[in-house]
Amino acid sequence: MSELINNREVDVQEQTRRQKMLKEIIKELHAGKSVEEVKARFEEAVGDVTVAEISAMEHSLMMEEGIPVSEVQRLCSVHTAIFKGSIEEIHRSSRPEEQPGHPVHTFKLENREIEKLVNFCLELHKDKFRKSDDEGIIFKLLEDLNLLLDIDKHFSRKENLLFPYLEKYGIYGPTKVMWGVDDGIRSMIKEAKILLSANTGTQEEVTAVLELIIKEVNEMVFKEENILLPMALDKLTEDEWVKIARESGMIGFCLTAPEKEWVPERAPEPQDAEMQDQKSVETPQGFIRFETGILSVQQLELIMNHLPVDLTFIDENDVVRYFSHGKERIFARTKAVIGRTVQNCHPPQSVHVVEKLLEDFKAGRKDAEDFWIQIKDKFIYIRYFAVRDGEGRYMGTLEFTQNIAPIRALEGQKRILSE
Repeated sequence: MSELINNREVDVQEQTRRQKMLKEIIKELHAGKSVEEVKARFEEAVGDVTVAEISAMEHSLMMEEGIPVSEVQRLCSVHTAIFKGSIEEIHRSSRPEEQPGHPVHTFKLENREIEKLVNFCLELHKDKFRKSDDEGIIFKLLEDLNLLLDIDKHFSRKENLLFPYLEKYGIYGPTKVMWGVDDGIRSMIKEAKILLSANTGTQEEVTAVLELIIKEVNEMVFKEENILLPMALDKLTEDEWVKIARESGMIGFCLTAPEKEWVPERAPEPQDAEMQDQKSVETPQGFIRFETGILSVQQLELIMNHLPVDLTFIDENDVVRYFSHGKERIFARTKAVIGRTVQNCHPPQSVHVVEKLLEDFKAGRKDAEDFWIQIKDKFIYIRYFAVRDGEGRYMGTLEFTQNIAPIRALEGQKRILSE
């Protein structure tokens, strides 16, 4: 036992020494030393360093040493260049989820950036705003909130890639609850932006919203890393993680990105599954005969993906069976949604709308329904059509989504080809 105690004391001393050394190096950079000068000293004195140590050091620099956030941000690019080699040389864990590119590693990597943004930048600027609401600090807060909106990609990967696999294992409750909280955070960020941009909120009102954002984001990070991700690691197979990793780029990453593609040491997918994918995508065989012609599978898929709209089809049991994947989809879709019920593909707050629409279609009360929303510079026209067979039986629903902003902007007429 005494040996263990002594070892712990040695570890603490070593961590303290390393933290002290890292802070000294950053302060030397701050004082004007060159990257090469500091890098040489760093390699000689510190050796390998973990991302967690860098994060702790940055926190210490701001909170204990009083170095302004803006200065630490300026130094980030410099010390990243210094630490890069060492980070890459960290002894790789044999656990896949701790290797760069694994979805869990990426989620945690993003969480460190999110924590820095809300706990350092947003917290600091919020405190300043509480004392003075001048234009400069409002601009800083809007900058922070614009960056924080990137959290939508982090949440979307959970909701559209990770949750479907958990549902395969019968896990529904935690995912629905978490999705609802995600939406709440999204809404709060937008609300804070509106209050600040339109100058409609008092300092107390804005501060209260910002404090709630910081609290909810931190709690979500804790829930993800202590509940969601461990639960997912316990259930999902390595092949499923590989598929999530491959599709993650379709949605995008929050504030950072995986250092590299994750390639498990063993074969990531059964050979027959890989061959099946190749058959369906690369060498489609056969033709489909329609009442008005014949198309090969390849021709049909190319046509669907060249339409200037996004299509999604759910069958009569509300299960997603198909979506087109053109170059610029408006709403994220990943292959993980195939085979998932449409109710589980929508935020809990809007599921009742989907349910009502499907009830009307199935009962024959409606054949179509339209919605339209403005998102930044896009005017999104969303149409739903009940798909029925020749005898009028409900066979499913087709979702049709299009950005019609360019069409609405048309004026006059065009009768000849332009160069």
